[in-house]
Amino acid sequence: MSYPFDPEFVEAVAAMPPSDLSDIPASREQMAVTFTAVFGEPDRSGVAVRDEYVPGPEGAPDVHLRIFTPERVAAPAAVYDVHGGGFVLGSIDIFDTLNLRLARDLGVVVVTVEYRLAPEHPYPAPLEDCYAGLVWTAKNAAELGIDPDRIVIHGESAGGGLCAGLALLARDRGGPQIAFQFLAIPELDDRLDTPSMQAFTDTPIWSRPKAVVSWDSYLGAGKRGGPDVPVYAAPARATDLAGLPPAYVSVMEFDPLRDEGLAYAQRLMQSGVSVELHAFPGTFHGSSMIEQAAVSRRQAEEKLVVLRRALGV
Repeated sequence: MSYPFDPEFVEAVAAMPPSDLSDIPASREQMAVTFTAVFGEPDRSGVAVRDEYVPGPEGAPDVHLRIFTPERVAAPAAVYDVHGGGFVLGSIDIFDTLNLRLARDLGVVVVTVEYRLAPEHPYPAPLEDCYAGLVWTAKNAAELGIDPDRIVIHGESAGGGLCAGLALLARDRGGPQIAFQFLAIPELDDRLDTPSMQAFTDTPIWSRPKAVVSWDSYLGAGKRGGPDVPVYAAPARATDLAGLPPAYVSVMEFDPLRDEGLAYAQRLMQSGVSVELHAFPGTFHGSSMIEQAAVSRRQAEEKLVVLRRALGV
């Protein structure tokens, strides 16, 4: 199917090789190669980087966190980052460049979590790893030089979905105070029944067939769309959104995840949660990697504006 993408994306889309998630190990390798090609090798100048292995969920291995502390700290606040990858791909290593940029541009500590991936480790393992890392970050706020009440959670795609689940979990467990949730193109709904999810079966980077593999891997075979999927796994199913942190939600026009993001933002607002929502025209899932495009630059600039306000920078 042909889509009216922003003209600045057309050449890049034409050059993209076809891909699917039928071979997850190969897809993991390809994602690492792609991110290195797009973002280059990490430049750690001006940022101190260290790794911590912190207590994981009960009975599980320690959780690997990477902490980025800029030389010039603008505020005692932190971004807690959860990487994307459809619950099955990605690692903190390949997102180093983006987190180094965040730390430098915002002047705050950035903590990112290496959660276990599905299908080897289905729900709740990835989310519980994220929660364990958040708990450690809040408990060690003084050592990190941050205010535990100024922690912003930040995620894109599956990372956005995990952040939404993390906000629900922290609220319901009486866990760490989350100041703000930044949910970029979030993956929220295992039912796959929205108009955008049904329509966009061959869109670049993410499509309905990939979403099927993603959710079947995360939830386990035969559970997707069923009656017993927990709201923490698929936050679109949550009926009580009151008392959650204020949020920013972004969606892309030709992304199968578009409508679930729009619906979640609307329901947050209806529940009394302050939300900023932005739908970017002519875009697709992950199109922000084409950084030279004007709409991608607007997304990047807006992200910093929103995070600075949320962090009090």
